Amino acid sequence: MFDELSRILRQLDGQKITVTPDIAVDEDGYIDRECPHEDCMFEFKVHDQDWREIVRDEEVFCPFCGHAADAQKWWATEQAGKIQEQALAQVKGTINQAMRRDAEAFNRRQRKGSLITMKMKVERGFCDVVLPASAAEPMRLKLTCEECSCRFAVIGSAFFCPSCGHNSADRVFRQSLNAIRASLDAIPAIRSGISDADASENTIRLLTEAGLQNVVMAFQRFAEAHYQHQPDPIKVRRNAFQNLTEGSQLWRTAFGKGFDDHLTTSELSELTRLFQQRHLLAHREGIVDADYISRSADPTYREGQRLVIRESVVRNALQLVEKLSVGMAADVASPN
Repeated sequence: MFDELSRILRQLDGQKITVTPDIAVDEDGYIDRECPHEDCMFEFKVHDQDWREIVRDEEVFCPFCGHAADAQKWWATEQAGKIQEQALAQVKGTINQAMRRDAEAFNRRQRKGSLITMKMKVERGFCDVVLPASAAEPMRLKLTCEECSCRFAVIGSAFFCPSCGHNSADRVFRQSLNAIRASLDAIPAIRSGISDADASENTIRLLTEAGLQNVVMAFQRFAEAHYQHQPDPIKVRRNAFQNLTEGSQLWRTAFGKGFDDHLTTSELSELTRLFQQRHLLAHREGIVDADYISRSADPTYREGQRLVIRESVVRNALQLVEKLSVGMAADVASPN
């Protein structure tokens, strides 16, 4: 009775279902991608035209960690779910069609004029319409690779071109700092645009604290990327360059100069204090402890107080990090 259904089920058993997903493109022409490495899963965007015409099917690179995999591995989590829904809808449609053909064949075999007649009917059912994944919020940094011209976008900082893997730490570092400055420049608009005074000040506080943390993260990535330019780099611990004393020692060993060759004693002390404040924000929600007082030599706080991060503090950190990075880049270009 169900010959056609049985045939289709045997055919589907173990068969791969090929789905051509309808992936949403944002208003600037970018599509969402996600690193498949389980320890990274960095979200980014690639211009749709470049994904089709420049990016190779054989190898795509994560802009953040550099993980490489073929082009079919980079679906964003939401996109993967939509693809599964589309595949299921396709299988359901195939089975429904097979059952309808079986029903039609059964009905044709019924003898007219018989005392008892039977008729089989298979409802068409609902048509599964799978909507494409919605585009995520536009990424803050839109980049173009100097090597292959692939256009991509990230939130925060990244090192590698998704198409060719080219490392452009200098450019991304500068653009990361520019993004932090742009967020600080938006503070007056935030203060005037949010009528609730408490909500306005909380938003500004979160923005400035995130700005300081992002300055330190951008510097860390810049230093890590350039540290690898020495002829025989040694493996360093994770986040070593968030500690300016340790980072300076590593830099001096590699390139013959330390951070004190590029900043004055007072500037380096101030930057050390700001880096220690970032550590408190990231790990102690800004609550001052004895380690902070000891390492930062900051007499303005006592244990148990909470840090107050002003816009001027973040701008000072930006200025000092930029000055230090200029000297570090010169060290790499002309090692002793």
